[in-house]
Amino acid sequence: MNRPLVVDSVAALRAQIRDWRRDGVSLAMVPTMGALHDGHISLIRIALEKADRCVVSIFVNPTQFAPSEDLDKYPRQLGRDLDRLAEAGAQLAFAPGVAQMYPASFATRITVGGPAAGLESDFRPTFFDGVATVVAKLFLQASPDCAVFGEKDYQQLCVVRQLCRDLDLPVDIIGAPTIRDAHGLAMSSRNAYLGDAELAVARQLNAILRRAAAALAAGADEGSATAEASRALIEAGFDKVDYVAARESLTLAPWRRNRDGRLLAAAWLGKTRLIDNVEVLSA
Repeated sequence: MNRPLVVDSVAALRAQIRDWRRDGVSLAMVPTMGALHDGHISLIRIALEKADRCVVSIFVNPTQFAPSEDLDKYPRQLGRDLDRLAEAGAQLAFAPGVAQMYPASFATRITVGGPAAGLESDFRPTFFDGVATVVAKLFLQASPDCAVFGEKDYQQLCVVRQLCRDLDLPVDIIGAPTIRDAHGLAMSSRNAYLGDAELAVARQLNAILRRAAAALAAGADEGSATAEASRALIEAGFDKVDYVAARESLTLAPWRRNRDGRLLAAAWLGKTRLIDNVEVLSA
């Protein structure tokens, strides 16, 4: 396996992509913050099914972290990540430093409405501004034909789609199924923070959400079903539940029973915040 070419500047990124474009190749992008796991690898493999080349960005984006969040301790392991990229077949890694993405004179921020309202934004009010800004920059820097995002971060996926529609960014956004461990826990870089006892609790999150989604599909009252799911999470050992909420799949507007939806949740185990979501089928 050959490691991908690694570039750390926008100029070098664009130069390599220009060379590929001269040969008529198509390009997919997978934006990441590194600490790559099997979920990321699945995104890269989908990208390579859709395009001739894949560029993976590895950048822990400071603008999507609040001052109280885990920016400083977020795992950074570029060497291991490059090994994983070689395993997946990605051809180019873009690993810029903070000064490359946000030079001292940087003064622009993108705000997305619509699907960015509520849920994560109620607890992380600056998060989606940071996501939208860095994703827009990455798309303008790399000019990919398509980009792949995991459905585990479902609200983020909806926000990126809204961003591209509203700003006419010519990037096809592909949502990829959540990759889970054998116990149903969604793959996440933050899972590395969990001890064995916490992992046992975390692995109950998806099962509790699936039970609630089944109840909603069978006609249960939304408020009762989400309240019961929140109670079940606390009983399972979670320390705090930020939200359990049903939303329409495409817009994240309040769910209506005749529409396909998503049941989304965020809950805390110690200092680790986990998110997940499951589909809610209409009757």
